Amino acid sequence: MFDFAWPWMLLCSPFPWLIWRFMPPASGLTQGVLYAPFVDTSQPINTTKKILSSKKKISLRAWAGIICWVLLVLAIARPQWLGEVIELPESGRNLLLALDVSGSMEIADMDEGWSNRLDVVKQVAGEFVQRRNGDRIGLILFGSQAYLQAPLTFDHATVNTFLQETVIGIAGRETAIGDAIGMALKRLHNTSGDTVLILLTDGANNSGQVQPLKAAELAAQQNLRIYTIGVGGLPQQISGVFGTQMRNTASDLDEETLQAIADMTGGQYFRATDKKTLTDIYRQLDKLEPVPEGSRLVRPVTELYPWPLGISLILSFILAISSWKKESSHG
Repeated sequence: MFDFAWPWMLLCSPFPWLIWRFMPPASGLTQGVLYAPFVDTSQPINTTKKILSSKKKISLRAWAGIICWVLLVLAIARPQWLGEVIELPESGRNLLLALDVSGSMEIADMDEGWSNRLDVVKQVAGEFVQRRNGDRIGLILFGSQAYLQAPLTFDHATVNTFLQETVIGIAGRETAIGDAIGMALKRLHNTSGDTVLILLTDGANNSGQVQPLKAAELAAQQNLRIYTIGVGGLPQQISGVFGTQMRNTASDLDEETLQAIADMTGGQYFRATDKKTLTDIYRQLDKLEPVPEGSRLVRPVTELYPWPLGISLILSFILAISSWKKESSHG
């Protein structure tokens, strides 16, 4: 629907007429100020046509001025187009997902050998993102270094798209846990509201510029709560030529450091050994960090004042140019 933000400004419309109606006219000159001896005053001058033409021009200019004023008043009243009412969830917390994309994430030990670790994480984490209505969600990818893949946003569909497009090794083949926490601190600096980081890895910190525990200490100072998730399958018995052997594909996982990071920041450490346990972990996170309840109604507003304002300025410019040309020709 169409509306005015400041409709009372329309009361300014009759101001020019009121000034013309009640203000005394400017005093005119009664005598000529320039004597032209070369003009033959004995010859009659046919001025009727010129006067009619002048009145016509003045009339057109007057109408143009009126249109300019009306458009200007309309612009001051701020015309708007109001869209349909939209129901939005109440704003929740700032939630960053830090995902390990190092080389070890290509191991297929969490889905009975059908999918590698990263594919399982993308599926489960993607469902988690879709459930977080009201939260601002961002995505950090880390390997040998950490970088921001998606900034904090309410556009969960885009975050999920970036998540599903993630490939192993895009940030290097090693693991920089400390740099991932440091990147989260940088992105959450000066943000208002509750801040949470969910860090998922399958290894130990062996790269980067910041030590994980030092980064966790800084996170605790800035009230950043960190939940850590360690992924990797359980040890398995493998029969071979030399008999049965134990194979531990998650031997590189530094659970002690992940537990310490969570404890220092008021979070919690989780261990995911397969797809089901990882799904259960994200369900627990939904309970630990519940999405806000309730909603608010908003109506999108499109401002229309630039149109009458722009037309008024263009018309005023044309009038000014015509006046200047007229004075130049008389001069």
